Amino acid sequence: MKISKYIVNTLLVALPMVASSQTTYLIAGGKEESLLNRLEIKTRTKTLSFSSVKPYNRRDIVKDVELYDSLYNAGDKRAKGITDIDKYNMQRLLMNNSEWSKPRETYISEKPILKYFYQTRGNMVEMKSKDFTLIANPIIQYQQGSNGGNPSGTFINQRGAVIRGMIGEKIGFDFYFTENQERQPIYVQDWVNKYGAIPGVGFRKGFKVNGYDYFDVRSSLTWKVAKFMDMQLGYGRNFIGDGYRSLLLSDFSTNAMYLKVNTHFGKFNYENIFSELVPPLHRIGGDYLYPRKYYRVSYLNFNANKWLTLGLFDGVMLGKSDALSFGLLNPVIYAHIPNDNSNGIKDKSYTGFTVKMNLAKKVQLYGQGMIDKIKLDELKNNWWGNKFGYQAGLKYIDAFGFKNVDVQLETNRVRPFTYSSSDSTTSYNHYNQPLAHPLGANFEEYIAIVKYQPVKQLYLEAKAIYYRQGLDSSIAGINQNYGGNIFSFNSTRALGDNGWTVGVGDLAKCTIITFLVSYEIKENLFFDVSFLSRQYNRMSTGSANTSVFSAGIRFNIGRREFMF
Repeated sequence: MKISKYIVNTLLVALPMVASSQTTYLIAGGKEESLLNRLEIKTRTKTLSFSSVKPYNRRDIVKDVELYDSLYNAGDKRAKGITDIDKYNMQRLLMNNSEWSKPRETYISEKPILKYFYQTRGNMVEMKSKDFTLIANPIIQYQQGSNGGNPSGTFINQRGAVIRGMIGEKIGFDFYFTENQERQPIYVQDWVNKYGAIPGVGFRKGFKVNGYDYFDVRSSLTWKVAKFMDMQLGYGRNFIGDGYRSLLLSDFSTNAMYLKVNTHFGKFNYENIFSELVPPLHRIGGDYLYPRKYYRVSYLNFNANKWLTLGLFDGVMLGKSDALSFGLLNPVIYAHIPNDNSNGIKDKSYTGFTVKMNLAKKVQLYGQGMIDKIKLDELKNNWWGNKFGYQAGLKYIDAFGFKNVDVQLETNRVRPFTYSSSDSTTSYNHYNQPLAHPLGANFEEYIAIVKYQPVKQLYLEAKAIYYRQGLDSSIAGINQNYGGNIFSFNSTRALGDNGWTVGVGDLAKCTIITFLVSYEIKENLFFDVSFLSRQYNRMSTGSANTSVFSAGIRFNIGRREFMF
């Protein structure tokens, strides 16, 4: 039985309990995220302290931003440290989410288009009445780049729309749709050929020479069960963590069907996500029904005090793909009872934690750990079955006394065979893509990001990423599994039980450097110029370097990047 039947039944039970003040969620990757990172560190508000789960709740985010916008206007000491650029960005966030913010004259357009479009500066269509709210905006992105290894060059062309609204303040809804054509750098095409999927994309078809054509559709319904509980039925992506990467659950893979239940009480925030995923596919096409597998996430966040937030993570991948165990729907963290299936395949659990410290209203220290399996007495032997990873990071805002300069440093390290399994159903993936880090396993990575907003409409960003990873090799045509490919079965490992360290296998080293200049021509319309340099060296095949210079525009959408 498919999870969708259970979701529909849950929906029918929950809807009669609906309360008022419903909401929708911000689109991931938007320009608001840098502001919210800064405000979280500067203000230490309760809502932003629970920001490890993304996308963000519009209602709660606007409530916090509006408070600190008012405190800034009043010269309150609680808003100390908020810069003029922060103030500008807060105003823009409130304007773009005007269904939740107080009406302001600054939102009104001086010259609406045909009287009905852009009556407000933030949204193309904005209809509000007592019982119905509708906000709609177009999505456009066109980027053209130098070849990146492709004789015809790289490009991305996206067109679509994003719609959100509320019905009677009881049900929130959103819909996101884009039609896309793109030709990626050659290293991304190599990834596509290796795994049979495009990062972040489901079904696709070919487009011209070495290009792809696909749709991206996301949607959700949200409703409030009680004062302390929200529910969301959606098709899209979720992210858990405070870093650039996540080792727990990332938005790298394509969209999936999910039911999300958020319970908030006192210093606790508890998230349950029940998902229907697609196991690894050997055949991709539109003429048959893909198999399914089922996954549950429980994530408990505890706001210990104003500067410390702790989290516990519990993920369960059901071992059977043709039936759904009711045990998977148990919402209590760590309370799942493994399902002993007749085919010998059992459910698989993934355990993790997060920690976040906001210090001196300038610095955030964060980290997370993912434990697939661990035996403490085998750590000294580097036993292959010790499968875990960790992340450590730092965010430093207004760095070194320079206003509006933000620095982020992060490292990620994942042991061989983490996220993999003895079968395709319980490994940590969806539609031939990792559910966590894009590199899979058997790697260590170092990231540095600098962002600077010198004036209101100009955004500058530089990134540097270095990683080393142990890859599979081939001897006499036989694949040697060194634990980097999460789609390979554990039973096919190349070595014995012990001596497994990060980087073992066919060692690859990679350095990625990017520069981005974005200028906001008008609200949410950006002109981008970027440069990417990727220096890659693999022990068995030598160097394969890529550089791409690109320019283009985007409207109401974040940039699409391939940082691996």
